[in-house]
Amino acid sequence: MTTVLITGATAGIGAAFATRLAKDGRDLVLVARDVARLSDAAAGLTKRYGVEVEVLPADLATDEGISAVEDRLRATVKPVDILINNAGFGNRGSYLTVPLDQELDMLKVHVEAILRTTSAAIPGMRERGFGAIVNVASVAAFLPRGTYGATKAWVVSFTQGIARDLGGTGVRMMALAPGFTRTEFHQRAGMGTKNVPGWGWLSAERVVDDALADLARGRSLSVPGKRYKAVVALARVLPSGGLGGLSSKAARTYRTD
Repeated sequence: MTTVLITGATAGIGAAFATRLAKDGRDLVLVARDVARLSDAAAGLTKRYGVEVEVLPADLATDEGISAVEDRLRATVKPVDILINNAGFGNRGSYLTVPLDQELDMLKVHVEAILRTTSAAIPGMRERGFGAIVNVASVAAFLPRGTYGATKAWVVSFTQGIARDLGGTGVRMMALAPGFTRTEFHQRAGMGTKNVPGWGWLSAERVVDDALADLARGRSLSVPGKRYKAVVALARVLPSGGLGGLSSKAARTYRTD
């Protein structure tokens, strides 16, 4: 029985991963800040799918929270075989209008937490000869704009680089770069979405289905949806800033957790 640890697991893409993997018969370790929501999610998944679900309350913007997840990833009893680093957030406003402490929290969650949890998970996975890590980035990684896009670009570069280093070990690494995905966090963060056309939205379930299919194919980067594959392809050939309008929208509206 495979055990999967998911950060940011109680809503949006994280919750969609939890539901899909529980349906597939995977035991889960759910990580998030809200204890009540964690407990409710765990109880619901266990009742519906009959899998074992652990809860691990942790704030990944703190050293204590990251350390708690590191400890679980290093555990040799019921070891974690798949790590989904999904926790993340976006700050409303452009650079210099966002308080520095919020920017530093973003670096902590998007960069330091992923670096540390990946480093904690890989040794055991390599020893067992099996494992996978999915680090959730964003299409914004290819549309440079502010701290959010910069951190997500780091996630993609880091993940693809480590994926090459792990060749032949049985451990896979993949960066997931979704576009606009319908979650509750736009409303909770007060981010407007009216400027995003209906065709620009993906469901969290679609993102997860595409991600798991790409992981099974051994890909190091997953970009769900043909429209966003085209955006990434254009971003890679156009001069920097060529898609500035779209990146501006992404910076104002996109958030995952």
